[in-house]
Amino acid sequence: MRAMILAAGRGERMRPLTDATPKPLLMVQGKPLLVHHLIALEKAGVTQVVINHAWFGEKIEALVGDGVAYGLQVSYSPEPAGGLETAGGIFQALPLLGNSPFIVVNGDVWCDYPFAALPSQIQGVAHLVMVDNPAQHPEGDFSINNGLLSNASDNALTYSGIAVFHPGFFAKCQPGRYPLAPLLRQQMVKGQVSGEYYHGVWCDVGTPERLDELNG
Repeated sequence: MRAMILAAGRGERMRPLTDATPKPLLMVQGKPLLVHHLIALEKAGVTQVVINHAWFGEKIEALVGDGVAYGLQVSYSPEPAGGLETAGGIFQALPLLGNSPFIVVNGDVWCDYPFAALPSQIQGVAHLVMVDNPAQHPEGDFSINNGLLSNASDNALTYSGIAVFHPGFFAKCQPGRYPLAPLLRQQMVKGQVSGEYYHGVWCDVGTPERLDELNG
């Protein structure tokens, strides 16, 4: 499988740490957060990775290069200032991701999820990994019912930022900025989004305080 790491965010909540550094390059336990993802993806058998970027993208390219140092083939999808949001960014990168389902990982999450456990073929157009709701997001995002995700608020869990998407998920997208959540909700109504619950190490590295906790 191919994979895409989302690394185009500005990281406003992480300022001043991100004033001169893209958030995925912040150090977590001795390595840039992005490098942890690259290592985990290679370990899972992924060979080709696409990284999108907008804020200090040249620093990401300088660190990762062509990916050979990590046992990967890495290509890049540069975005304009401010980025294209999640769906817009993935849509722009589709020509680099092939015609089969691919992994998507948020560049600003820390986890020990085994990427090899993700399905290479999915029923529907998306498969999301869900986790327990963190303190900063107690209401959660979506519920799992018989392996399918829904918009129901009962027992809602939080989207981890780890997923598998079929290219067809983005068939009706147009170039430009576009968030992911509305597309997910549309496909959930059609029963096209599956999900799994992961009870392991996971953190949205969204603030300096959470970064400090990981490095404590």
